[in-house]
Amino acid sequence: MNGNRQQLWIAVCGTSLGLLLAIAEAWAQSTVPNAPAAPAGPKLAEEEFKNIQALKGIPADQVIPSMQFIAASLGVECEYCHVAQANEKDDKKPKVTARKMINMMMAINKDNFEGHREVTCYSCHRGSRDPVATPIITDEEAKPAAAGEKKPGEAKAMLPSAEQLLDKFLAAIGGADALQKITSRVQKGTITAFGGQHFPVMHLQGGDSFTGFDGKQGWLSVPGRVHTMSAAENAAARIDADLYLPAHLKTLYEKFRVDIGEKIDGHETYVVAGRTEGQPPLRLYLDKESGLLLRLVRYAETPLGRNPTQIDYADYRDANGVKAPFRWMLARPGNRFTIQVEQLQQNVAVDDSKFLPPPPSAAPKPSAP
Repeated sequence: MNGNRQQLWIAVCGTSLGLLLAIAEAWAQSTVPNAPAAPAGPKLAEEEFKNIQALKGIPADQVIPSMQFIAASLGVECEYCHVAQANEKDDKKPKVTARKMINMMMAINKDNFEGHREVTCYSCHRGSRDPVATPIITDEEAKPAAAGEKKPGEAKAMLPSAEQLLDKFLAAIGGADALQKITSRVQKGTITAFGGQHFPVMHLQGGDSFTGFDGKQGWLSVPGRVHTMSAAENAAARIDADLYLPAHLKTLYEKFRVDIGEKIDGHETYVVAGRTEGQPPLRLYLDKESGLLLRLVRYAETPLGRNPTQIDYADYRDANGVKAPFRWMLARPGNRFTIQVEQLQQNVAVDDSKFLPPPPSAAPKPSAP
């Protein structure tokens, strides 16, 4: 395949918190070998995992994200419902209850919301194992209306358009011309992880973890196993890998909405929400003064609800006429880590072979989550 392509390659080496991170985001200018052919059709959950009941018929690659959504909604770990190393077993009562709750949730949405997913696990649980049925009496006073929030009888504050804000962001990082001169970016730094076991790299033994995205298909590897990214994971990787994202944002979504955003590290923000029918939204928090992107929130759809990912950007520095964030703080329900870039190089050669997944090793059929 010829032409420019978005590419991302991440290597996480070792098992300590002081991990070395090497990120290479490149728009390759040469021919890239084709990835292995995909299977004829996606496997269903019951074809990939053992003892699937409530989630029969969903794509197999949606099972784990669905489990992550349940865990985040209830504030629990896998072992709350599952037997360690034997996920297919029904020995624990919470697992049986979870199946009933999934069926109840789907019935509520079918009978009351025309099948649209309006009610989810989080609607009631709110991060707790047991939903709170009684209103809480609090000692705190009601919070005043947020700045810019419309009050009764007041006209809504005039906000800049999404086009104006996205143009300001593009200008703030250096402008389209300067951005187009960047053909690759290689960054090295350190990761500081929070949440202990939640951070997957902490479980690596005797090897490195790699993530690659060739502009179309992504993959993740740990010693002895390669995971091919799902459609939702590819969509997220495509955003992360796009060196020219500030210039492409206007074309990624059909509609944009602007509102007053929350304060981020003391900075007032506007939030621009991009939406396209049938896709999860994207929320961009832009600094009112500088126009720089301070926070990006994206969502991955699952059959049970949306899994959010929040990335905060800080420590912007000039690099070859373009401003780049040297600190990223990535957070998901249950885990959080910070990447501090220590070295950044641009317009350097990046070997295309880095974007090819290693050959997978034989692995037994996984147990059902």
